[in-house]
Amino acid sequence: MTNFYFDVETVIRILRALQEGKKDILVSLDLNLTEKLWPIQKDRLILDPDVSIDRKMLEAVASRRNIIFRLRDNALTPLEIRSHAYYKLSPTRTAPILEIDGIKMHRSKEMDPLADAQKKTRMVVSTGDTVLDTCGGLGYSAFFALKAGAKKVISTEKSHEVIQLRNLNPWLKKWNGDALEFVHADITQYIDGMESNMFNSVIHDPPRFTSKTGDLYGKKFYEGLFRVMAPRSKLFHYTGIPKKIKTGDRFVVNTIKRLEASGFHSVMFKDDLQGVFAKKD
Repeated sequence: MTNFYFDVETVIRILRALQEGKKDILVSLDLNLTEKLWPIQKDRLILDPDVSIDRKMLEAVASRRNIIFRLRDNALTPLEIRSHAYYKLSPTRTAPILEIDGIKMHRSKEMDPLADAQKKTRMVVSTGDTVLDTCGGLGYSAFFALKAGAKKVISTEKSHEVIQLRNLNPWLKKWNGDALEFVHADITQYIDGMESNMFNSVIHDPPRFTSKTGDLYGKKFYEGLFRVMAPRSKLFHYTGIPKKIKTGDRFVVNTIKRLEASGFHSVMFKDDLQGVFAKKD
């Protein structure tokens, strides 16, 4: 079954075309993967011979910004999950981003989320690498690791809700393949069962530091990363912009100290990528 996705900018463009009496409109209904010319008949957009969406349905969501809707069972359903936290996909000019309780899990304001993921992976991934992508989220870093030449990528994600939203993201279908393995697991525990010297590069992109996520920034976990990394391997560890946090400078300095105490060298903060780069001899 074909899925059709709508955000407020798309909805407004379609409503304008309906109001102006146009016969068709060029627009993306797969979250900017492709554009297509869609026919218009009277007050509705024709999607398939038996599927359409009318003006009334579109007007009902026209004011709901930063929400993505999927047309399902003749209704527009938001791509969101409300459980112990509020998870949703939010639109950008390219691929959607993940938000949890209003906190963006990707950079999108000053940098396109895909460009950001690509820059991170280019720093550490080389042709033929086996890559570990921790806290994989929507899978963007994993995809660009493959594009950078990785022969195998293992991407872990702990949250069931994040995985549900990832599976609704049409961009994932474009990227899936045998070289990419998604694992539903808590990396702080899963890493204990991994072989030593297994990975040539690691992309560690944890959620913002809190009491609940502290283990992902701890020395014990860094020692686990060091163990599973092969000699002459590289690590990129996203931390965010420290200067926006009152204790930010100390936070990054202490992160670097823990990495060095775990065996890493050449550890340095990369301002443009808002994270720490490190090597294993």
